Amino acid sequence: MLSKVEQYYLDKSGKELNYPPTEKIPIVQVGNFPELGKLTALRFIEWVQQNPDGVISLPTGKTPEHFIKWVANIIKNWEQTDIQEELKKVGIDGKNKPVFNKLRFVQIDEFYPIDSFQHNSFYYYIQKYYFNNLGLNEKLGLFINVNEIGTAENLSLDEIFPDKVVDLSLRTRYASSREERLQKQTIEIVDEFCTNYERKIREMGGIGFFLGGIGPDGHIGFNIKGSDHFSTTRLIHTNYETQAAASSDLGGIEIARNRLVITIGLETITYKKDAVAIIIAAGEAKANIVRDSIENSYTNQYPATVLQRLKNARFYLTNGAALRLLERRYRDVEKEEKVSRVSIERAIINLCVEKNKSLLELSEDDYQNDRFGKLILEKTGQPHDEISKTIYNSVIKKFEDGMKYFDNEVFMHSGPHHDDIMLGYLPLINHLVRNPNNKHYFATLTSGFTAVTNSYMLELLQDLKLHLAIGEFRARFSDHYFSPSFVEGKNRDVNLYLDGIAARSKTLKREAISRRLLRNI
Repeated sequence: MLSKVEQYYLDKSGKELNYPPTEKIPIVQVGNFPELGKLTALRFIEWVQQNPDGVISLPTGKTPEHFIKWVANIIKNWEQTDIQEELKKVGIDGKNKPVFNKLRFVQIDEFYPIDSFQHNSFYYYIQKYYFNNLGLNEKLGLFINVNEIGTAENLSLDEIFPDKVVDLSLRTRYASSREERLQKQTIEIVDEFCTNYERKIREMGGIGFFLGGIGPDGHIGFNIKGSDHFSTTRLIHTNYETQAAASSDLGGIEIARNRLVITIGLETITYKKDAVAIIIAAGEAKANIVRDSIENSYTNQYPATVLQRLKNARFYLTNGAALRLLERRYRDVEKEEKVSRVSIERAIINLCVEKNKSLLELSEDDYQNDRFGKLILEKTGQPHDEISKTIYNSVIKKFEDGMKYFDNEVFMHSGPHHDDIMLGYLPLINHLVRNPNNKHYFATLTSGFTAVTNSYMLELLQDLKLHLAIGEFRARFSDHYFSPSFVEGKNRDVNLYLDGIAARSKTLKREAISRRLLRNI
């Protein structure tokens, strides 16, 4: 049964709740990321009105950014006319302002080991954005506070795991040293914590409102691809996709690779059979995993398929995230008064991939035997070979434009983050900078999300301290090498580092890093 908020947004989208038998989980679709946050916030408020002392589990990271902003804004400005009109429009009782201080909060997951008060920890995030921002009652919260879980002999985590590596094979083998014995005992303490955590959730009756994102491998919480649908709260390793996604939070893939996680299980999420479980996803980057999670039957390969158990499970998606859903895409093309060039190219190029043929090799039968191909023939009224030739010419032109030789041009490269520019189109930059007659300017429009750990910065500073004790390094001060006016020095730092890479010399690379660090300081 749809809630009033869901019914409003479903009617607004012009879509069906789902298109059986292809789609196995209901979907509410919106136009963009901020609207997705607004829908989710309104649905949450609607649920809290009906369940003022319910059990909730809310996500961390970038996924709930707009959700949190909308909830805070609506509650803060509840009495204002525009908010009251918005509430009335979606069927929420504007006279019944929800209070969050009776809600029982369950933390979904956490890195391990980590200092809970480090700003990259999920515990820190929850305290900052949910409890301090939304007025939840901390006494009613169930947290994965790593600082309070306990360790062998009450030693610090840095003493137990000096290299931050947790070897789970110690669960089933004998320890071979004092360090391993302490680690084994600590792992056993964490496992006991996880069992008790699961028991406490079940004693509350299970999670009533679960909101989560979906990872690149389909993970919910940290239930990665291949997770058992009957899994409970546990300490586990992650996979590469999850480590890569977490690397920006933890300061690089090298650190994320060694970090374990504590996560509630798929059985934990679905324990309460009338629970509202919502997965939100935005953008085309999520389109493939969203399709696989919604269109597949129960399978461990796609953890979200477990939500087929729940009658109140939903996917809330932006148009971009819903792009690969077959039936929705077909109906979008079907509704186009004049089928767009983008729709034609996407459908026919997909047909090429499916048939393992080039554009010019596609036959009339290939078009007629494909739903999209047949629809495009009907809507355009063009012969198949003419359509294929037009797409072929369009693709070739794009390649030619990309390889065009530019001379005496000025380029302004801009992006929200320096990595976005270099990683996004580095091959094109290499092509453009070969001509010395061209000028290039690079502008990073915002800062942030360049995360490094305290331990990494400490290591760099210790290296710099060692280099400052070397006479040859100190002599560069008298040569004004580190003077801000000596711009060429920056290039020399980079060249030294590149020499170190070519020579496979850690010594050269470390000196180059120390030079640049000193210059930046």
